[in-house]
Amino acid sequence: MTSEFDADTAISRVAAGAYRAEVSSRWNVADKPNGGYLLALALRAATAELPLPHPFTATAHYLRAPVPGPALLDVEVVRAGRTHATAEVRLLQEDTEVLRALTTFGDLGTLSGPTHVAAGPPDFPPVEECLTGRAAAMPDGTPVAIAERFDMAVHPDTLGWPRGQPTGSAQVGAWVRLVDGRDPDPLMLAMVVDALPPPVFDIGAAGWVPTIELTTHIRALPAPGWLRVWVTTRFLQGGYLEEDAEVWDSEGILVAQSRQLARLTGWTQQQH
Repeated sequence: MTSEFDADTAISRVAAGAYRAEVSSRWNVADKPNGGYLLALALRAATAELPLPHPFTATAHYLRAPVPGPALLDVEVVRAGRTHATAEVRLLQEDTEVLRALTTFGDLGTLSGPTHVAAGPPDFPPVEECLTGRAAAMPDGTPVAIAERFDMAVHPDTLGWPRGQPTGSAQVGAWVRLVDGRDPDPLMLAMVVDALPPPVFDIGAAGWVPTIELTTHIRALPAPGWLRVWVTTRFLQGGYLEEDAEVWDSEGILVAQSRQLARLTGWTQQQH
């Protein structure tokens, strides 16, 4: 059986460097497709053009609000070397550019060299001791279809707003896996970094929090099983905020990191 994620990131080649896709509503936040899902779709097209198998890094700029429906992916190979290959991907809908991403690929299966790790995975209770369920709506009640695509076991000290108990701290952590059981891979990681509810909801944010720019680093091939995802925001200034995400696999290995700049569209309490 084909995974929802694979079906919804499927592409078909129409010309050299050009691919058609159907942007699915199953990964929506309100009526807009999730930014991480769109990045994964762009990376699927880059994979088809580049000689190396895995995204190492990708930076996406979100130029206009996307909609579910047909899309064209235009891939330009910038450079293809033996160790790294780089491409630019443009995602268009109705001849209007929605997203532009620059990505560099390599082979995560052949990594070697010095390693020094000065941090470990965040301290989570076991899955069975975390809070299960899905935050399938934003604080203002707007539905979030992407939440239905995941099993989540939420760290009990985070994500308080769905329980009517905001924590007052802009951080969220959860064990995450796709509901259909598909094991994680680098393309899925590019979507997972943007899959949790924005941490600023626990300090009074509301409404859609659209991504302006998202940079993702894929650090290792993930082991099968649950992913441990930790997302924080430290600076909300002038209505704009950063989100930093870490993704650790079931063996406690850091497999992805990201930082994004996003815009706040709603606020429910007095700012300090």
